[in-house]
Amino acid sequence: MPSAFNFDASPFDALHPDERQLVRRSVDIEYFREGAVILSPGTEPTHLFVVIKGHVQQWDGDEQQTSFGPDDCFDGRGLVAGQVSSRFIASEEVVVYRLAKAAVSTLIASNATFGALLFADLSNKLGALAERRSQHELQSLTMARVDQAYLRPVHFVDADDDIAAVARVFHEQRTTNVLVRDTACMPPRLGIFTVTSLPKAIMSGVPLDQLPVRELANFKLVTIRPSTPLFDALALMIRHRIHRLVVAEGEQILGFLQQLDLLSYLSNHSYLITLQILEATDIATLRTAAEQITRLIGVLEHSGTKVGMIARLVQELNATLFERAWQLIAPADLIANSCLFVMGSEGRGEQLLKTDQDNGLILRNGYQCTHDLAELCDRFSSALAEFGYPPCPGRIMVSNPDWRHSEDDFARTVRDWLFTPTADHLMSLAIFLDAHSVAGDAALLAGVREQIWRFASDNAGTLGRFAGAIDAFSTDSGWWNRILHRGDGGKEQLDLKKAGIFPLVHGVRSLAFEYRIPATGTVERIEALLAGGHLPADLGPVLVESLHFFMGLKLRAGLQALEQGRVAGSGIALDKLGSLDRDLLKDTLAVVKRFKVYLRQHFHLDVI
Repeated sequence: MPSAFNFDASPFDALHPDERQLVRRSVDIEYFREGAVILSPGTEPTHLFVVIKGHVQQWDGDEQQTSFGPDDCFDGRGLVAGQVSSRFIASEEVVVYRLAKAAVSTLIASNATFGALLFADLSNKLGALAERRSQHELQSLTMARVDQAYLRPVHFVDADDDIAAVARVFHEQRTTNVLVRDTACMPPRLGIFTVTSLPKAIMSGVPLDQLPVRELANFKLVTIRPSTPLFDALALMIRHRIHRLVVAEGEQILGFLQQLDLLSYLSNHSYLITLQILEATDIATLRTAAEQITRLIGVLEHSGTKVGMIARLVQELNATLFERAWQLIAPADLIANSCLFVMGSEGRGEQLLKTDQDNGLILRNGYQCTHDLAELCDRFSSALAEFGYPPCPGRIMVSNPDWRHSEDDFARTVRDWLFTPTADHLMSLAIFLDAHSVAGDAALLAGVREQIWRFASDNAGTLGRFAGAIDAFSTDSGWWNRILHRGDGGKEQLDLKKAGIFPLVHGVRSLAFEYRIPATGTVERIEALLAGGHLPADLGPVLVESLHFFMGLKLRAGLQALEQGRVAGSGIALDKLGSLDRDLLKDTLAVVKRFKVYLRQHFHLDVI
């Protein structure tokens, strides 16, 4: 057998050395002319085929299902089932490896991951992929640097200051330690005084307002550079039996690294971000926290955390970030008498990397804002832009007066959307159905959303026009062919949002709208639809798996773009995908295609 067999391609990259040797002993090469039928329905397969050159098309009846190119293998399912169910045709001259059935059976029996990736359903394929990704973790958190952890701000006092004055600093600055500057000695020195030394000061018998902090400060500082690995910082704390380090670059003091924060970073980085957000006193600090959220997403993705879990965590962190920003900008009476909400992927809890702003504001009936509301909302939108959330091209945000109203005015707006279902109104309704409160009185949003269920129509035409948006980006001759067919199209970008995420999300949203399901998350909507018998039992789970696969693929492409200094988008380069991701993309796009067929039949879209 030729030595060029590519063991880096899925599923063969799951094989152990002795299993690879079995493959080498069990394969040969075969050639097919263009148009040749390689496998026919009903026949008993004797080999697994791996494409070396050319492309093979799989047909079910008159419909092409998919296409296989170099390093792709077929027909594993037929081999296991004992019968071919599709027609496989060479779309050009094709050269393939043929791996004998006996060898394939041995590999499946000895390697469960290989078997799952070869012929299993989408669920098992994704499970096997997750297991492999967790086994190939790219970077441990312990390899992070000191400057990637949360550094607490430094507060300085003079060595002549008394302990009572220092205690006031502790209280006012919400800190437990200060650096002490002693300029009375030569050369000047720098020390530290912590809250743990206060009992010693009290027990000294000297009145605290007469006891200089110099007497109890420790002038043997242990410092560390910001570029030092966190693991080394932890070792340094253990060695000196201390709980904090002074982070310094030359003469510049950057902050304190506390042991609690270090350990929390290693175990739960999200805790530190939350703490940083809650303790922020200005927008600049929140901007730093927003950057940390993106870094956390990368760490969690690289460590194999499930994309659904990352999305839920990001939703909570973003909600805390937005709430704190609004608290720093808006006066207390406005916050108490309003509800700030987010929509879109943020509202559904499906946002990962930062996307356009989608938010609005509901004011309590009778409340008269004595402040410049427009100026406050402009400042909030500007703050989010500083955090990395660009303005919405359609201006669906609080800085637009159309998205800030009183309860009654918002309720009338919602009723207008329902009673005059123009394309723009249906779009606004779809966006608002995903609304999620992040600050203020959430009951205000709940009250307006209740108007939807009170006045929603059962009119088939309205429901159909609403659901018909699943075809807003339909270009089957484009993205589907780029997946199915050979050619230079594979070098193009596939927009995952348009091709997969949007039709899936909006299709589920349309069903939830029809059946008055108040949930805002796509997964929660699917679960409610399944529980109510409103969705085929075999379709719901694969919709969830497909959504999470799309989100994960989009996330990895976005993180790679950010690492290269580019803007993260929703496009992926098909020629950069590995064989397993390519295989899963075909499967998940096929799920979306099947779901759209179901929706067209359910909402009678062909007659609207």
